Amino acid sequence: MTPALVVRDMALADVDRVSEIRIRGWRSAYRGLLPQPYLDALSVTEDAERRRARFGQGGADVVNLVAEQAGRVVGWAAHGAYRDGEVRTADAELYAIYVDTEYLGRGVGRALLQESVRGAGALGHSRMYLWVLKGNATARRFYERAGFHADGAEEPFEVEGVAVPEVRYLGHLPA
Repeated sequence: MTPALVVRDMALADVDRVSEIRIRGWRSAYRGLLPQPYLDALSVTEDAERRRARFGQGGADVVNLVAEQAGRVVGWAAHGAYRDGEVRTADAELYAIYVDTEYLGRGVGRALLQESVRGAGALGHSRMYLWVLKGNATARRFYERAGFHADGAEEPFEVEGVAVPEVRYLGHLPA
C-alpha cells in the first residue's frame, strides 16, 4: 500500500530538498530545450542559498508548497499574484511546479497544482496564469489535462544565446 501524499506549506528545513528537486527537474524537463552546458552548470547549493535567503525574508507574497510522502519531500510548487512586469495584479500565477523525477506520473504534480488552484481561489483570485516553455510538450499536456489552456500570449526567453520562447496558460479558479 502506498503511503498517503500530503501537500503542506514549505518549511525552512525543506529548502535543500526543494532545490535538489528543482535542479533535477530542470535537467530532466529541459534537456534538449536549453543548452546542456547551462543545465550542467546549475548548482543545488547555490539554488538552496538563494531560496533560503528569500525564505528568510518572509512575507505572504509567495505561497510555497511541498508534497510529502512517507516523510520525504517529493515535489514543490509556488504561486502568488500574477506578475505583469514589476506590477502584481489581482490574478494568480503558478510560478513553479517540480516533482522528483522518481515520482513523475504518480499524482504528485496534480496534487500540488490542485492545492495551488484551491489556495489561490480561496484568496479571491478568479484566474491563474502560468508560463511554460513552448517546446515542453509534456508540461503543456499536463496543464491542458488540468483545465488550463494557452491564451495566445508568448514571451521571448533566451538562455546562452538560444531562443526558448514561453507560452502563457490560463485557468479559471473556483470561487
